[in-house]
Amino acid sequence: MRYSTFLILLLAAVNTACVNEEKTQVGRSETHVPIKLNFAEANRLAALPMECISIEYPNKLNQSLNDATFIGEPSELHPAFFGCYDWHSAVHGHWSLVSLLKQFPNLNQAADIRKKLTESLSEQHILTEVAYFKIPGNASYERTYGWAWILKLAEELHTWDDPLARDLEKNLQPLTDVMVQSYMDFLPKLNYPIRVGEHSNTAFGLSFALDYAETLNVTGLKREIEATVKRFYARDNTLAGCPLAWEPSGFDFLSPCLEEANLVSRVYSQADFKIWFNMFLPQLKDPEFKLAPGKILDRTDGKLVHLDGLNFSRAWCLYGIAKALPEYDHIKEIAKEHIAYSLPNIVDDNYGGTHWLGSFAIYALNKAE
Repeated sequence: MRYSTFLILLLAAVNTACVNEEKTQVGRSETHVPIKLNFAEANRLAALPMECISIEYPNKLNQSLNDATFIGEPSELHPAFFGCYDWHSAVHGHWSLVSLLKQFPNLNQAADIRKKLTESLSEQHILTEVAYFKIPGNASYERTYGWAWILKLAEELHTWDDPLARDLEKNLQPLTDVMVQSYMDFLPKLNYPIRVGEHSNTAFGLSFALDYAETLNVTGLKREIEATVKRFYARDNTLAGCPLAWEPSGFDFLSPCLEEANLVSRVYSQADFKIWFNMFLPQLKDPEFKLAPGKILDRTDGKLVHLDGLNFSRAWCLYGIAKALPEYDHIKEIAKEHIAYSLPNIVDDNYGGTHWLGSFAIYALNKAE
């Protein structure tokens, strides 16, 4: 009996020690993760796109073939954006380099980054990209995720006070114009929003397009987006709230509920948004509200690692909502927890994640408060 009691006490002590050690490890991880982008972190993140935008294979072209003339090497079809596994990841890889260099002009690889951007975003390369969209059947290529990232890249160049940025912005302009017109043509025909956690999510695509329209004062696009937001989402707060508890799905890198809320906060007045949001996601009003980061069980799986992206995109949405409604300041802590969970894990030898996750991390850190 004494032996059994001793064994039970010993096992309990070991279990308590393991739990405490686990808590300590989690604490260490979160304590040492910078929630604001700094010089060291910028250099670490710049290495990701600097490598991947020149890697042609493996490659996912996502194209429809009408005949054999449509077949070509990725670098032939997309001389500007052939790397990073797929077209849209190459685009936001370029955005990452511009964003980092704009914030930290003295990056360790600054000269190489400037050279790479000059080579990729040449006038002829962009015209070839434009020609691809003009091929019959290609008008919907990368709709709307890739479109949104082109406009985000254009916005970043426009707000970068550097002679190189003026040259690159001018080179990119024909493709930027294609994206603006694509939105203008598509939005009036889209009868229902796409509410998924991956590329085609309507709210995400509209958010980045609205950023561009507001920054560059493209009034026609801005009006079309605002009208679309009201058409799609005005009544969503009357439908018993958004089912945040259903999120995430297995491969999500966007939160349908939070992307929508963040977008609506940009279009509605503060008073109207407060009313809408209090019914759309009423649980977030509670200062004790918790939302666990998406957990990844296998980071070698390129689809499962989408959840790291979800953690970053949730964070930037939560920061956006808190900015619109200061009384929701408590949700910033949830944003920090999400960034802290995923940021240490995105620089490794897993190309399935590293070819795109750095961009999401940078964007989340740029929004951090």
